[in-house]
Amino acid sequence: MRPIFLNTLVLLGCSATSHTVTPPEPVTTPTTPIASPDAGTARVQTRSETLVDTLFGQKVADPYRWLEDEKSAEVQAWMVAQDANARAFLEALPGRTALVKRLEALLYVGAIGVPVERGTRLFYMKRDAHQEKAVLCWRAKEGGAEKVLLDPNGWDGGKTSLGTWVPSWDGKRVAFGQNPNHADEAVMHLVDVDTGKWSEVDVLEGAKYAGPSWTHNGRGFYYEYLPNPAGTAIADRPGLTEIRFHTLGEPQAKDTLVRAATHDATTFLSQSLSRDGKVLLVYVVHGWTHNDVYMKRLGRDRDFKPLVVGQRAQYSVDVWKGYLYVLTDEGAPRKRLFRASVDRPLREAWKQIVPEDAQATLQGTSLVGGLLSLDYLKAATSELRLVTLLGKPVRKVALPELGSVSNLQGQEDSPVAYYSLTSFTRAFEVYRTNLRTGATTLWAKVEVPVDASRYTSDQVRYPSKDGTEVTMFIVRKKDVARDGTAPALLYGYGGFNVSMTPSFIKTLIPWLDAGGVYALTNLRGGGEYGKAWHEAGMFKNKQKVFDDFIGAAEALGKEKWADPKRIAIFGGSNGGLLVGAAMVQRPDLFGAVVCAVPLLDMVRYTQFGSGRTWAEEYGDPSVEADFGWLLAYSPYHHVVAGTRYPPLLLLSSDHDDRVDPMHARKFAALVEASSASHQPVLLRIERNAGHGGADQVKQAVAQSADMLAFLFLELGVPSPTAP
Repeated sequence: MRPIFLNTLVLLGCSATSHTVTPPEPVTTPTTPIASPDAGTARVQTRSETLVDTLFGQKVADPYRWLEDEKSAEVQAWMVAQDANARAFLEALPGRTALVKRLEALLYVGAIGVPVERGTRLFYMKRDAHQEKAVLCWRAKEGGAEKVLLDPNGWDGGKTSLGTWVPSWDGKRVAFGQNPNHADEAVMHLVDVDTGKWSEVDVLEGAKYAGPSWTHNGRGFYYEYLPNPAGTAIADRPGLTEIRFHTLGEPQAKDTLVRAATHDATTFLSQSLSRDGKVLLVYVVHGWTHNDVYMKRLGRDRDFKPLVVGQRAQYSVDVWKGYLYVLTDEGAPRKRLFRASVDRPLREAWKQIVPEDAQATLQGTSLVGGLLSLDYLKAATSELRLVTLLGKPVRKVALPELGSVSNLQGQEDSPVAYYSLTSFTRAFEVYRTNLRTGATTLWAKVEVPVDASRYTSDQVRYPSKDGTEVTMFIVRKKDVARDGTAPALLYGYGGFNVSMTPSFIKTLIPWLDAGGVYALTNLRGGGEYGKAWHEAGMFKNKQKVFDDFIGAAEALGKEKWADPKRIAIFGGSNGGLLVGAAMVQRPDLFGAVVCAVPLLDMVRYTQFGSGRTWAEEYGDPSVEADFGWLLAYSPYHHVVAGTRYPPLLLLSSDHDDRVDPMHARKFAALVEASSASHQPVLLRIERNAGHGGADQVKQAVAQSADMLAFLFLELGVPSPTAP
């Protein structure tokens, strides 16, 4: 959101809301499970309140609203009890010890990212097999010794993460964010590459959404500044974002205000500066459907001028040698590319240079080596196409197999570029290519102790409830028969124009080796098939996303990819909303549910975390029409007492400042109180972790082992044995 997951919300008016509350009951929060894993259940009792809101004439019960107040001692005690209960249950599961050992072998391996070229240097993230966190390294572009510039492993005992990092154009300095507890909140620092010393002056607070854009001479950068005034709710803060300019060597107090805040919490401000430092762009982002773009020619224009404003379309602009390259879905659901002079930027002067492709979605562009690299998705797999700056086709970048590819990373005037490739059966690889000759070599790869040739993947199509055809990837070992007997794990997201594409997921290897099937579905709401596909799953259409997901589960059984009685579902963030809705709508369909950092109370979501910025995706519950469709599917409001709900594992984080953990807390309490199945309802809370979880390998191992052990138990998969 800021995808509620990629690095991803309005108080109800008094006229719409009234409520009465009975006196609170005495606190009774036991700290031990009511039953053991052997009994197939684990519960922690939670008190409820008789609280009913009247919203637009409808009575809406909210018996666990008291769990929204994370700062209260009672809620803290409840969280400790829930987490302790979940961990005791999970750690006692058969096979978990063997899973930990297998996952350690899979995850404690080397890793490396796509390098960024600046000046005479390459910068890249790298993690050695023994390290918990990746470190930022650099080396000379033409070879030489590798040097570590930033190592977050020692920051606050590993509790603070390395966030955004951006080198200056000459490669002499790096601006970077430190994120306590791997949350979105950040402080920006500056490090000198030659000496490794951090500046004591260049320390910038309010860098939660900061992405620095360096000037061409390296004397400063533009960035997004997000203040945190005392008493301001997290949900109100996005509207306070400003664009500022920071001069190196000056305290933050002397930063220059470049663009004032919108004071509209449903929007983001962002900026970018052309490499030559002549053109500054400011974006006012309205959710994931449209934005406004303003332009200023530095040294020539007194004020920003609107480039495009008030259109319900997305625009992304690159600038090079006096021309704007505008990627947009305006009039083209799968996107197209325009070119315009910096001196004649009005919309009527734009010239289309790359038309829309009816069969492929243009995800992004990059200017490298005097060419444009076009990143397409065709049937949810990647293609890279090269064209001239006038849009004339040059060639496709040759790929060893279908999969997911990053767009080319390079400089506008250098022929050398880098990109990554991964698929369901190919671990992450980084390639170096010469755009003049087309010569491509493997630059780095992840060595994983897995024989990937044992696995295979298929792409299938199935009908949703309304007959719409949806694509789905299915991954399994080659010797797993398609006879309707395999257990399956189904994953989806379906929102914010985010595309689900193939990747090598190391934590799923134990599942595949045990004979399990993994399915990844391309739901409406995503970006795989362009703007129309996204809009078909947002606002009042959100139920179609859930229908697509339920249809995927039914197709797995009907087409004999899996045992229809042994299908589990998994999703996080917006995907957590997805699996929560699927679970309450079709509790009979699923053998287990894993729901991570979710939204689940869609009546109150805009009052917490970054919720207001998502109103352009879901709708605003303070608006009567929007409230109607939000309440119609809100998972928290559709838990029905006496229903036999499947086993549920909720994964939450204690420092999630994007999607408030209150959603998981309230849902866990309500399902515990309502389910008639006596199946486990577990709330596992990751410590020192944000919306993306924790960034240490040991935490990934533990959480993945817990999740897999839970799935093995609930779907009747034989537990692995220790090697």
